[in-house]
Amino acid sequence: MRAVTGGAWRGPILVTGTDTDVGKTIVTAAITAAAQAAGLRVAVLKPGQTGTATGAVPDIDTVNRLAAPMTARTLVSYPEPLAPLAAARVAEAEPLELYAVVDEIRAEAEKHDLVLVEGAGGLLVPMGLRPSGEAWTFADLAVSIGAPAVVVTRAGLGTLNHTALTLEALDRRAVPAGVVLGAWPAEPELVHWANLTELVPNMVGALPDGAGTMEPGVFRRSAPGWLTPALYGVLDDWRTWAEEVS
Repeated sequence: MRAVTGGAWRGPILVTGTDTDVGKTIVTAAITAAAQAAGLRVAVLKPGQTGTATGAVPDIDTVNRLAAPMTARTLVSYPEPLAPLAAARVAEAEPLELYAVVDEIRAEAEKHDLVLVEGAGGLLVPMGLRPSGEAWTFADLAVSIGAPAVVVTRAGLGTLNHTALTLEALDRRAVPAGVVLGAWPAEPELVHWANLTELVPNMVGALPDGAGTMEPGVFRRSAPGWLTPALYGVLDDWRTWAEEVS
């Protein structure tokens, strides 16, 4: 895996996951809070929000509530809770066009120190169409803008395979990446500790389960303690962290 080196990450960063509902939005908010506490101007972009017909809170609203970034935008929204390209087709709406999304990210990067781009589902979910009519994925977006990726993953059973597959797909595309545990349980079991041991070499953060339900002020004060200096946090000793959360 190509790890990000040279200190804290700057510019566009893609936040993807090993699957849906792994905690991408809360991790995005935590990185936002830590970076803004460090004095950075942060923008958060959600290229495609789906499932608006379900009444669920849009991801960008959750990020705004928890971290209040300088800029927070959703480019397009679709009613059905499907992959963005499928949701666009069902709604008979215009799909996301890859280079239009690239342009939006680059425009925000000119005005901000850090631009967090939150994906939908996993790395290879079809996001939209290229001008050629070919589908594109979040991995294609990472290559197009030359950005590193934060991979949000689960702590429990199955995570090692899912995480390895995602990291391998990024490595094959020469995309640097780091891993964040989206929700570390309050009472971890053997499987969680075993997985942590395997994941630590690639990890750049770990959030406690229930972080998204915290009062915003508490969330913002706590976020740097969940992330390593690469993501503007202060976590630099996994052994100490493990002792504190166990």
